[in-house]
Amino acid sequence: MQTMPAHAAHHDDREIETLEEFDATVSARRTLAGYRVQAVDLTDRTRELLGTDTTGAVFLGCAMREDAAAKVRADGALVFPPVPDLPFDPYRAHVYAPDELFASLADGYEATPDARAYAWFQHTKADRDIYASMLRSVHDDSVSDALDELLSGARVVGVMGGHAMARGTREYAGAARLGRELARAGFTVATGGGPGAMEAANLGAYAAPFGEDMLTESLELLAKAPRFTPSITQWATAAFEIRGRWPQGGRSVGIPTWFYGHEPPNAFASHIAKYFANATREDGLLARSNAGVVFLPGAAGTVQEIFDNATPNYYESRGEPTPMVLVDRAHWTERLPAWPLLRSLAKGRSMEARIALVDRIEEAPEALKRLGG
Repeated sequence: MQTMPAHAAHHDDREIETLEEFDATVSARRTLAGYRVQAVDLTDRTRELLGTDTTGAVFLGCAMREDAAAKVRADGALVFPPVPDLPFDPYRAHVYAPDELFASLADGYEATPDARAYAWFQHTKADRDIYASMLRSVHDDSVSDALDELLSGARVVGVMGGHAMARGTREYAGAARLGRELARAGFTVATGGGPGAMEAANLGAYAAPFGEDMLTESLELLAKAPRFTPSITQWATAAFEIRGRWPQGGRSVGIPTWFYGHEPPNAFASHIAKYFANATREDGLLARSNAGVVFLPGAAGTVQEIFDNATPNYYESRGEPTPMVLVDRAHWTERLPAWPLLRSLAKGRSMEARIALVDRIEEAPEALKRLGG
């Protein structure tokens, strides 16, 4: 069964990301000198802060009382206070969970933190305000740090494909079965975190611990709200109904972006690393797919991902080339002939033994295993 390392088990031991870690460090070490404390509410830890050396410490978005803040600054610590009235925490220590991004969905999608963060992005993007762009960058760096901690030691397979693939189609069911098979083979499935093929693969990973009936019933229930238009609320509510009926599903990762904020994230990825900067998100998704990438039929975005992935494999800039499996011969040789170009690029290089074109989605896991050696 699919594994993912325990949350934040591998982060730098000088990083403190929870109140439990803060308490344990203060009682065991008696010092916070040189530590990084990230997004921990310290309003009830004034006594500890006043009585502990914090020389050279950095407090990122940690609420604390004024006397405690004055004391740690006097010690020479750097204090980046929480930013009021933002719909997101730029210093967050962990990636998102679906319940967090979709909180208040019952009041309509517009009320959710996800929709509010997108509205803030749309509003500030137009102003070209350095402060807003700094907050976005800090947020994205925090998310990358949290994602690295989450995936430490995991064998990650990326599943790429278009957002246009509708629930209720044969293709969607195939992508879901692919996600389920990869998860059952012990891989961590990572997608672009949005609707369509991405949602299907995350759904498959979610379905991995359950019997066949669960996926069959889920596909039928989801087909009643096939697309995220006209109503994101209905589309997302259908997914949460399935999560409610079958709780404790398998784990997987979605890596979406508010750059395409009109496309909502899907609720089947257990961990969502959502970014403001699409370039950071695209590169991060492919760079972390260390066990290979499966490319399902898609349009411009998927074509871009194929060659974003091919380039480091060609130059071996990330080390050994990783497997690339393209699914649907007609799509990638006739409709959008990316395969002939990819094959020509790979000729005579070590990546040549790491690329494959298969007709059917069911052949992808076997091809991945073969290419992975």
